[in-house]
This record gives sequence, C-alpha cells and structure tokens, in this order.
Amino acid sequence: MTAVTEHSAAKTLNEQLGERDLAARLALVASLGGRAVFTTSLGIEDQVITAAIGLNRLPIDVATLETGRLFKETVDLIDETEERFGIEITRFHPQKDDLDEFIARYGLNGFYESVEARHACCGARKLKPLARALEGASFWITGLRRGQSGNRADTPFAEYDAERNLIKVNPLADWDLETINAYVADNAVPVNPLHARGYPSIGCEPCTRAIKPGEPERAGRWWWENDEKRECGLHVPEAAIPSLNSSSL
Repeated sequence: MTAVTEHSAAKTLNEQLGERDLAARLALVASLGGRAVFTTSLGIEDQVITAAIGLNRLPIDVATLETGRLFKETVDLIDETEERFGIEITRFHPQKDDLDEFIARYGLNGFYESVEARHACCGARKLKPLARALEGASFWITGLRRGQSGNRADTPFAEYDAERNLIKVNPLADWDLETINAYVADNAVPVNPLHARGYPSIGCEPCTRAIKPGEPERAGRWWWENDEKRECGLHVPEAAIPSLNSSSL
C-alpha cells in the first residue's frame, strides 16, 4: 500500500475502533489481514491488553523488549503472564555489538550524563530490538493512553506510522486508571508488584524511580532530565530525536 492509502486506512480504523470495547477492538485488528504485533512492557496497561489477547485467543503476536536492565519483578512477570494466559511472549534482546559500542563511547551508566547518551542507550536497548520485533508487521499494537502524560493527550486509536510503514493501534487510548484497575480485578490479571510501591510507569531499573504524591504518572521515568516531554523514542519519530540521528546506535 502507498502512504496515502495507509493514512486513509488508519483514519477509517481509528473511527471504527472508537465504537468497540477492548476485545472487539483487538479482534477487528486481527481480522484485517497482515501480521499484528503487540509489544508489551509488562506495565498494567499492557497486562490488560495481553489478557484480552490471551482470554479471547486472538491471533496477535506478543513481544517484549528484554533490555538487560529491567527490574527483576518485570522479568519474573513475563513467565507468570505466559502461564496465566497460555501464550508465548517473544523476548527481543539488544545485540552485543550495539551494547559494546554504547559502553565504549559513554560507559555502562553514561545515560545519566547527557540526553544524547540516554537516547543512545534507548536506541541500542529498545529501538533496535523493536525494529526486529516489528519486522513484517502490518499493525503495531501498544498500551499508550491519553492520560499517561501531556505528551500523549491526543493519542488516537489508530494512526499511520510513516517511519515504520505500518498502522499503529492504541486500543486503550481512552481508558483511565479506574477502568484499567477494574479490568485487572475482574479478570485476575497478574500485575507488576512495583505498581503497589509507587511505580505507575515502569521501564529499565536504572532509569525509573517511584513517583511522589501529586506527580504525573510518568514523572519517575528519566527523572534526572528536565524535559517534561521526555520519551525513549519508541513512540516519537526518530527524526525528532537529534542524538539518535547523530549516533550510529
């Protein structure tokens, strides 16, 4: 399909998804033909989507980016989730050469020293594995919600991702935490124990802290940076991140 056709298809899908519940949204995407991939970070939103895929036996591939710096609680949850829903979560790891290059240039924990270094680390540990996870995919399903941050307030149900030439689907775009927690309780969905310890958004261990009362959900991510719209690059165009463009990582 051409980019124009994909944009039109995404617009139509965005309208259709808004009229359905979660299971029906995912079932519609699965019925459209082409490979659909859901990438999970094992956070509570993603656990809800994984549950809906598993409980409804939907033909959607589930993958996670096992960065090598995740919390032990997150890694343990992968196995628990597979067992609970009878599904396979494919783990995508960073390549050794990419990690060696990052460490040689910045040091193991050099991401604390500059935004450029942090983006380079995310590039090696997340963006490159994501590219492998999405190879051949027509649809990329994510757990993005409008309420997660101001940067995500306009998240649509579906949009064309020109960088990856696929349609990105956000089936929880309009869900709030109350709705998510109710789904978790009703369906016995296993969740990361870190959520109960003040971590509403969980990434790599060195880059995530518990939030303080009154802080936004994602305030604990890359907390040492000043940019309120900080992201790792998974959900913003790579061209918008100068340090990723200037780095070979």
